Amino acid sequence: MSKFLIVLGGPTASGKTSTAIELAKFFNTEIISADSRQIYKETTIGTAVPDPQQLAEVPHHFIQSISLKTYYNASIYEENVLSTLDKLYKKYDVVVMAGGSGLYINAVCEGIDDLPTVDPGIRQSLDTKFRKEGIESIRNDLKLLDPDTYAKVDLKNHLRILKALEITIQTGRPYSSFLTHKKKKRDFQVIRLALNMDREILYERINSRVDLMVETGLFKEAEELKHLRDTNVLKTVGYKEIFAYFDGNISKEEAIDLIKRNSRKYARKQITWFRKDELYPWFHPDEIQQMTAHCEKIVNGFSPLGK
Repeated sequence: MSKFLIVLGGPTASGKTSTAIELAKFFNTEIISADSRQIYKETTIGTAVPDPQQLAEVPHHFIQSISLKTYYNASIYEENVLSTLDKLYKKYDVVVMAGGSGLYINAVCEGIDDLPTVDPGIRQSLDTKFRKEGIESIRNDLKLLDPDTYAKVDLKNHLRILKALEITIQTGRPYSSFLTHKKKKRDFQVIRLALNMDREILYERINSRVDLMVETGLFKEAEELKHLRDTNVLKTVGYKEIFAYFDGNISKEEAIDLIKRNSRKYARKQITWFRKDELYPWFHPDEIQQMTAHCEKIVNGFSPLGK
């Protein structure tokens, strides 16, 4: 294989954006975002979209490219990114992909199981049931209809439960029966990298980022998006806490503290996700020379790039 995809993962606030830009400049290429929230047009501050200067340094793809009103998932992302890579590989031997959404990254690198399209009516019906009857109701449905998924799924994550129920009800087959976990063949070589740093420093960076978001208008952005609060991305960290404040359930100070706490919790989950894959070597974001050397060594083993 003479084409390469450098995948840069890691927790939130670890410096993936700036590191990806440096890698892209070194290899004279472009960047594909693997962030499941930055892909939406309406969100900017709460999703930490790269600033205009960063976007101008290197061409980026899948940044604020679709509307919150558009149904989107990892399977669609896989299809869209592979199509984009086909075009980019006509110009470049190396492309950089960076982000913290492990599911999106795996969809591109290894593929995900092909799942049927769900009728919007089924999705709406299940979502209404969840809102009226609570998570225990849909847990019980999943336990009855697909005990295998029930035994494995995160029972605190209503989105995962709803997804399994959607497929099961749509097809009449358990969601678990569609999960083959077979890796798909790709016509490019994946070079994995992951960023991390001292945990306390990472937490300080997260707290500072949240403070900056608040200063630059996070609450105003959330207010403007309140009418779309039922979309999945607005149920995530940075928005759900502000909506709780708007609803009068917590104070503004409590909302900010919760955003910081939940962001730190999310960072820990991201680190755990990437550590499960032993193919990721870990780097400090300051080790850009070591990262470029690592990638160049692999690339040069397959092609004359850089010689």
